[in-house]
Amino acid sequence: MPSPAHPFNVLILCTGNSARSILAEALFNHLGEGKFQAYSAGSHPAGQVQPLALELLKSLGLPVDGLRSKSWDEFAAADAPVMDFIITVCDNAAGEVCPHWPGTPVSAHWGFPDPAAVQGSTDQQRTAYAHVLHGLSNRIRQFASLPLESLDALAIKHEMDRIGSTPVDTTEHAQ
Repeated sequence: MPSPAHPFNVLILCTGNSARSILAEALFNHLGEGKFQAYSAGSHPAGQVQPLALELLKSLGLPVDGLRSKSWDEFAAADAPVMDFIITVCDNAAGEVCPHWPGTPVSAHWGFPDPAAVQGSTDQQRTAYAHVLHGLSNRIRQFASLPLESLDALAIKHEMDRIGSTPVDTTEHAQ
């Protein structure tokens, strides 16, 4: 694991890399306060970020520059950053065969329903995005509060799995 002077690299995976993983990337980079460098990718990227995801992030004052839908192949390349942690945030990505990741990243599944799949009014869709964002925020805050520098990979894996299996209150605020 990196020393506290260097951020931990986190890759968040979802099939389309257009909503949940994008929200998680932005939140990790914001809430981690320099402890993490987060990236997101998908097995079958949609090619564009969901506009409601960007709208929500902007409404919270979170930067959206550089957020894009991309393939996880970018992070399996020889020149890609070495990942410390890999987190899947949708059920499809959790069951898929992932490319070989250089190093020995610790992985976990933190599943959330796809807000982009919500049918209904724009307000109902915005609510779905907000619920996912708040749930991700809760889990990321828990993870960021761990003394990662002093834990071994097995202890970190245990904590990541615990965080992913604990029901989250999706009504808290992200900031």
